[in-house]
Amino acid sequence: MASNRSSGSLVVPGASAALDQMKYEVARSLGISFAQDGYYGDMLTRDAGYIGGNITRRLVEIAETQLAGRASR
Repeated sequence: MASNRSSGSLVVPGASAALDQMKYEVARSLGISFAQDGYYGDMLTRDAGYIGGNITRRLVEIAETQLAGRASR
């Protein structure tokens, strides 16, 4: 069944702040800094992809942990 939501929309609308926080935490852990004014135009595409890939990895780990907890109940 096809979904009517776009790939950029959140399934849980309240998760936006948590995802932003995760973005900054992942970037900091990778040694990538953001401009204070919020402009990302100077960021290398490679760095943006590296941040996104690590966020995805972390979200998958969180989901797997939660699913493993449900399976053991």
